[in-house]
Amino acid sequence: MFNIVLVEPEIPQNTGNIARSCAVTGASLHLVKPLGFSVDDRHLKRAGLDYWHMLDIHYYDSFEELQQTFPNGRFFYSTTKAKKIYTEFVFKPGDFLVFGKETKGLPEELLKKNWPNCMRIPMINNARSLNLSNSVAIILFEAYRQNNFSGLI
Repeated sequence: MFNIVLVEPEIPQNTGNIARSCAVTGASLHLVKPLGFSVDDRHLKRAGLDYWHMLDIHYYDSFEELQQTFPNGRFFYSTTKAKKIYTEFVFKPGDFLVFGKETKGLPEELLKKNWPNCMRIPMINNARSLNLSNSVAIILFEAYRQNNFSGLI
């Protein structure tokens, strides 16, 4: 129903946790290379537990390749730099929720080109950011909530 995009994720445990969230919600996971780990990494597999067989996962060499694969896709970008809060957006089935690498977030150029679709999660001043897997879960479940948790029981 929804698509989670991780651009150059670095920490296998985060990606494993996100994979598990995608598997249990039916969301597709899109990983944009380079990855900061091997997909055979034991930490990645361990964090995803026994949900890997339920996961719809795709790999891309660049973000541009992903966009070319889905030219009509609606993309929303998570960043601590955004002015709009994620609850200000209306999410529809098939939307792409895009997250950056743990240490740097999404590239500035990508954010500037897509500023109207950039969103943030509120937090206190002087806090750098939430854990990536937590951020994905918060926004993914908001998208499902807006759609009456369609497809979930």
